[in-house]
Amino acid sequence: MWKFIAFAALLASPASFSQPAMAASSPWAAGTGVKVRLVTTGGPDAEGRVKGALAIDLAPGWKTYWRDPGDAGVPPQIDFSGSRNVASVSIAYPPPRRFSDEGGIWAGYKKPVRFGLVLKAADPSKPMELDAKIFIGVCQSICVPFQAQLAIDPGKDAGDLMDAATVAETFAALPAAPTENFNAVETKKTAAALAVSATLPRPDAAAELFVAAPQGYSFGPPKRIGSGNGKVAFSVPVLAGDIAAGTPKIPYTLVLQGGQAVAGDL
Repeated sequence: MWKFIAFAALLASPASFSQPAMAASSPWAAGTGVKVRLVTTGGPDAEGRVKGALAIDLAPGWKTYWRDPGDAGVPPQIDFSGSRNVASVSIAYPPPRRFSDEGGIWAGYKKPVRFGLVLKAADPSKPMELDAKIFIGVCQSICVPFQAQLAIDPGKDAGDLMDAATVAETFAALPAAPTENFNAVETKKTAAALAVSATLPRPDAAAELFVAAPQGYSFGPPKRIGSGNGKVAFSVPVLAGDIAAGTPKIPYTLVLQGGQAVAGDL
């Protein structure tokens, strides 16, 4: 699939770029089957943080990918390194779904989606200028890489009520933090698989586990293998990387049927 994506990149039309916008949010940058926009709440808060959303508007019949798509697709890349006065950026992803089609098994979205952003200023007393380079894969019958550059100044023309509502809705749709009765923990590592025990509000509930492989590792789709004592057991196939030797934290999202979800690290 990666070779297919790389080949598609050579055939794709030139990247779509938006011009720098003197406002707290950008105009839409459009491509085949998709358009994207960066929205923020405006200037930083007392702790130097700006909340925002990367809005991805998919045309009917098109799809895009979660942070770790699995064996098909390309993960989104969001690069703020060209920004001014930005010390750190965290990105939060809404609960994905798992799909199986002619391209393979993958995790992602088949409808418009927003990623949550929290940007922290290096110096809260100084203005922040954001320059985001976006690269995502979007697919219909074929896959098309999409690139855009979105530049904004969160402090200018800030306070737009519609933008604030968009950001609030974005964060409300994100997975919650794990709780005592809704979480996932790693229980065992072998060279072939990672064992995970999930606590669900109802052990008999239908649930999907999504894991994001750290750099240098690759995982297959988690498989639900049993339940008991109020716990649900998943096995995560290890396709590449030696997890038995120790790994960085492994981000996960645990999703109940109906959409309730939590996200944390194994």
